[in-house]
Amino acid sequence: MSEKSTRLVRRVTALTSAFVLVALVWIGGGGQATAARFASSGPRPTIVLVHGDWADASSWDRVIPRLQDRGFTVVAPPNTLRGPSQDAPYLASYLQSIPGPIVLVAHSYGGFVITNAATANPNVKALVYIDSFAPDEGETALDILGGTSSCVTASGALKPVPIDGGLDLYLNWDASGQYPGFRECFANGVDPRTTRVLFATQRPASAAQFTDPSGTPGWQSIPSWALLGTQDHVIPPAVQEQMYERAGAHISSVKAGHLSLITRPAAVVRVIQSAVEATT
Repeated sequence: MSEKSTRLVRRVTALTSAFVLVALVWIGGGGQATAARFASSGPRPTIVLVHGDWADASSWDRVIPRLQDRGFTVVAPPNTLRGPSQDAPYLASYLQSIPGPIVLVAHSYGGFVITNAATANPNVKALVYIDSFAPDEGETALDILGGTSSCVTASGALKPVPIDGGLDLYLNWDASGQYPGFRECFANGVDPRTTRVLFATQRPASAAQFTDPSGTPGWQSIPSWALLGTQDHVIPPAVQEQMYERAGAHISSVKAGHLSLITRPAAVVRVIQSAVEATT
């Protein structure tokens, strides 16, 4: 073989090897170079997703498969929506059953729950707040939303249902206050068909939940990340920003309403990925 031919063979071999390496990374990541991005010397964390009021774990349905496609173990336990003094101990017990590192993610009221449930568990490596409360010690949801433009406090937004000497609160479809009810208060930006399903299947929040004070916040000792929906009508963006800055969170924003986990799941996954990469 001539020297020229030998050089040509070497060049083709080198190009082929490079192409195969890129292809393997691409295919292994479902079309993205996720294998390279998520390389870590430690074990991958379990991603725990906690839903908020007027919802259930199915609100994470567009986030869960994206995380699973990236090789994560994902769980979305039920949140009973009774108040942090009841819901946080339940979640804390659930977390004790998970071996290895945990990234704890919350939407909306779920932020109260993870803030309190994470404090005694050294396996929780990161807190991620999605359009969420990040309360300080002694704060209640009413403290945080009182006097704000939150549509939840607008006239006619909530339908009370007496139960066990207390009240369960549902969101009305329409309200007479500053915003319409469920459609534009809670689900603005969600397609009409999905909105109707969400309304039909909403789970109630206990009225006592809004005056139940938060305990020592997990974000004091655990690094946190946050995604702020700039069109959120439930927890106004300025209120979210104030809480996230106080917590020292790494803040991202997205043009979305309160349900960015449904309308912008890719943005939610990116924030969770950032927390994983920084803490494992």
